[in-house]
Amino acid sequence: MEFGPLIKYYRTQKGITQKELAVGICSIPHLSKIENNSKDANDETISLLLQRLEVSYEEMEEKEELIKTLLRDFSEKINFYLREEIDEIYQKLNKMEHVIPFSAHMYTYELYKYRYLLFKGVLSEAEAQRDLLHKQKKNFSQHESYLFHYYNAVFFILKGQYITADELLEELYVKDDNETINGEFLYHLALIKTSLDQSGHAIHFGKLALQTFMNQHNFYRILHTLMLLGINYTHSAIYEEALVCFKHLIRNAELLKEEKILPEIYHNMGYLQKRMNNNKEALAFYDKSLALQPLNSRNYLVTLYTIGELHWSGQAYDKAEECFQTVKSLSKELGVKKYTLLAEFYLLHMTSLEKGVRYLELKVIPYFEEAKEHRDDLTRFYKLLSDYYTDQGMYLEAVKYFTKQN
Repeated sequence: MEFGPLIKYYRTQKGITQKELAVGICSIPHLSKIENNSKDANDETISLLLQRLEVSYEEMEEKEELIKTLLRDFSEKINFYLREEIDEIYQKLNKMEHVIPFSAHMYTYELYKYRYLLFKGVLSEAEAQRDLLHKQKKNFSQHESYLFHYYNAVFFILKGQYITADELLEELYVKDDNETINGEFLYHLALIKTSLDQSGHAIHFGKLALQTFMNQHNFYRILHTLMLLGINYTHSAIYEEALVCFKHLIRNAELLKEEKILPEIYHNMGYLQKRMNNNKEALAFYDKSLALQPLNSRNYLVTLYTIGELHWSGQAYDKAEECFQTVKSLSKELGVKKYTLLAEFYLLHMTSLEKGVRYLELKVIPYFEEAKEHRDDLTRFYKLLSDYYTDQGMYLEAVKYFTKQN
């Protein structure tokens, strides 16, 4: 505990002058040096000054130890993704904010506050905290500097700036700091690689993270990591491994009653079944996902669109049209241009093949190419156009889109 600044804090709070506090204990210059941390004082002098301020020396030391314990517990609960416990510990720390600046844990607390705001998804407040920490980074210990860089990577993940986040984590990983081998770090690396469509790297880091979490019996993070692995095995066409992941996920999420994650699991299992050409099974899982999602949300929109695509490919055009009409309306309401374009394309395609193709070429594909959307979607549309122009005998156009598929 930094007792000098603490004494100054309580003295000014109580409206006591240095002369009034120092009388009978030490000289005024001596007190001034103590308060500014330019002179050490013995325990007896500190104890007498605190006693006059009606502050217990022993209580302050106990608070120092409590702060240390709470910060350690906070880090552990974050790693185990225990939401309620994290909130409880943060509230306890928050109540001690008037003491923490005088402890040896001031910067660690401010860093964990940054992590908490990221955990809660309050990005505007997290960014303000990040700016505050940036001004103090020259005072950080090596461990605190590591935490700041790591949490900045998490910040950029949440902002959708995956390349920047990847650069930060790769830099930390190369340094081979002991902290970089923990499960949480490896999980975030796998998450970034997934977002960058680097499935091979995502699987590598995901497997390392999964092993770490299994050794810790970290059940929530096991679920999250299995999700990443299932997605990346699917994209890599390693379907048997993907099935194992999603079956484990469904069984354990249902046992743990993790209703927040179940819709995403069902959706991704549906996508896997779709990739395996099991459209009936895919529809069943997408329907289960949709039933658990809040209406008029972006996730609801994505799942409903995918159901519409499955109905369309199965030539159930009435059901497909119903889905795409809702998708078109909802995507406009939510301001999601991608699904507005896609829904309009399918609705036009069902009324006029020529109008659908023209809309696909002029509106959908330019948007997808500029936005650098998933390659799978673009490849599918390139194939559709290549097949269309082949049927029309327009071979130059057909070759153009055939070439783009590769």
